[in-house]
Amino acid sequence: MREKQRDNKEKKQKENKEKKQKNNKNRDNDNVIYVGGSGEARKNNEDIARKRNIRTKIMVALLLIVIIAGAALFFDALVNKKYKGYRVINSTETNYENTASYIQFSGNLLKYTPDGVSYINRNGDTVWSAGINMKMPIAVARGNYAVVADLNGNAISVFSNEGQVSSLTMPYTICDVDVAKQGAFAVVLESDKTNYIKLYDKNGKDIYELQTTIDKSGYPIDIAISEDGKKLFTSYINMNGTTITNNLAAYNFGDVGQNANADRMVGGYMFDTQVIPKVSFVSNDTVVAFGTNEINIYAMKEKPGEKAKLKFDVEIQSVFYSEKYIGVIVKNDDNNGDYLYKVKVYDLKGKQKFDYNLDFAYDNIYAGKNEFIISGGSDVLIMRKNGNVKYRGSMTGRVINMVPTGNRLEYVVTYDNATEIIKLKSEGNAEVE
Repeated sequence: MREKQRDNKEKKQKENKEKKQKNNKNRDNDNVIYVGGSGEARKNNEDIARKRNIRTKIMVALLLIVIIAGAALFFDALVNKKYKGYRVINSTETNYENTASYIQFSGNLLKYTPDGVSYINRNGDTVWSAGINMKMPIAVARGNYAVVADLNGNAISVFSNEGQVSSLTMPYTICDVDVAKQGAFAVVLESDKTNYIKLYDKNGKDIYELQTTIDKSGYPIDIAISEDGKKLFTSYINMNGTTITNNLAAYNFGDVGQNANADRMVGGYMFDTQVIPKVSFVSNDTVVAFGTNEINIYAMKEKPGEKAKLKFDVEIQSVFYSEKYIGVIVKNDDNNGDYLYKVKVYDLKGKQKFDYNLDFAYDNIYAGKNEFIISGGSDVLIMRKNGNVKYRGSMTGRVINMVPTGNRLEYVVTYDNATEIIKLKSEGNAEVE
């Protein structure tokens, strides 16, 4: 009996022990579940994390807005800043008879005189020089190529940013020249009864030739070649007694022109009340004809088509242009005696962007991609393409020529007896680099 009771007691103790171990195991499992999170706890944690993530994103977005707004304000203040003075970085004495002319070329400057051509980098250092012998040199540049021609003479030289590429002697007198981006160039030549428009590659090899007679087609007064060298636009003036007509002719030297007709002419326009002294491809597919009282903008991907026309009540005094805008200067008709001229700037769709009253007589205009410079006597106006004045002031002498060097705020200024490199300054002595 006692043994049986002892066995029952041991059995009961064993069952209690197993039950206790099972309960402990369950509690351990409860702890694991609790640490991992119940469904409700997990949802709560996800909501908290999501709210924190949203708050973080909002804070980052607000911070970015503040940074962008600050940068925009800084950039606006920087690009629209008006400068009050300048300092001379370098000055060289020159003889008026040999005063050099400058044009922007391949991001730097091309300097040319009757005796030579030099390529000058942004530090004012001469990269290379080449000798020429011309009485009246004129220069045009596009991309990495430039052409210098002797106006009313016979010599032409082609240059790349690495030096002279070729030199040619034309059979007739040079009247005009233009260059494409790859170095091909077109030149107008004048003989007694026949005029020639000849197209050459950069090495001087003949590509194409157009012949016109003064009696039949008139006299070519300007030409323009497209950036790719495949399209040509010309302005002819024809005088028949007291009647004057001006014809524009468009040529295509690609497949379209080859299939058009023998002379590759793909379009033309006639004016009997306008003289068109200047035509230019402001981009590869946009050509502008500048008349005495109107400006015609043509789209010419392959053949020309009218894009916009600008008419003026007064005669156009001067024109300037870049790949972003076209500008004219006309006499001021606002009956305001303080201003002699009005500068008007348009986009390539013919929409006016702004106008500006000019208060001095001007001699020269330089037009760049983002700004233009008007100078006359010692007065200079530098204006951005958005209409904001960058600098308006007086130089130390009569300005013959003024162009940017390629370095920010720096310009080459040519006077009667000196050439200076200057840098614009804000008020006082502080400079904005």
